Amino acid sequence: MTETKTSRARVAVLVGSLRADSLNRRIAEALCDQAPDGVVLDILDGLAAVPFYDETLDADAVPEAAAALRARVAEADAVLAVTPEYNGTMPAVLNNAIDWLSRPYGAGAITGKAFGVIGATPTPYGGKWAHADAQRSAGIAGAAVVAEAVVSQSALEVDVVADAEVLARFQAVVDALVAYRPVAA
Repeated sequence: MTETKTSRARVAVLVGSLRADSLNRRIAEALCDQAPDGVVLDILDGLAAVPFYDETLDADAVPEAAAALRARVAEADAVLAVTPEYNGTMPAVLNNAIDWLSRPYGAGAITGKAFGVIGATPTPYGGKWAHADAQRSAGIAGAAVVAEAVVSQSALEVDVVADAEVLARFQAVVDALVAYRPVAA
């Protein structure tokens, strides 16, 4: 049977840490491994190759890495950011990805896409400031931020990749993104 866009829900996953074995990367991979039937989580590698957003670059010749990022998000039904927190905010690589996905303004690849954010940090707050910043930025960029699609998990006293309760909360965010339907105007 040929797979069609309507037969499967596609969730583009933006990992805010570039380190290959980062905790948040392992969370994203765990979610991919346990994705329910009919749901594909697509981890978008290559964010390090996307140059910092520059309107001149965008006007002249969009860099290949940025064009690829836009194309894969455009093909997705939803976007999930899985990110740590750096100095009280989201990592620059995630902010940069959202910048590229927001253009052209009002018609960027992220426009209208259900958006959620999860992640873990070795702090008591679990990255909540970064997650709030990511939600705000994605919303301004045109994404449909799903209010209940956020989990900020402390990694101080739990192995977040092995704990069934924590993974269930992360999976609930994926489920909320897949179930999201825009409110009719």
